Amino acid sequence: MANIKSAKKRILVAATKTERNKSIRSAVKTSMKKVEAAVNAQNKEEAMAALSSASSVISKAAQKGVYHKNNAARKVSRLAKLVNGMA
Repeated sequence: MANIKSAKKRILVAATKTERNKSIRSAVKTSMKKVEAAVNAQNKEEAMAALSSASSVISKAAQKGVYHKNNAARKVSRLAKLVNGMA
């Protein structure tokens, strides 16, 4: 355990940020699963709506620094490719 006051604070702040990031990552994964589920069900309208929602959630995560912008762009691109590839 840290003895210095600033080090103790850093431990608390890191724990808080870790929880926040974990929550945001979880939301991103959930939104991606919704898109994939709609694609697997061959529901184009639902997939498009889920894609729009997912891209918004992913972009917000990137803005908050949870994901690097290229990582976020890659995730959105892959989901869009999945939806656009539907018959």
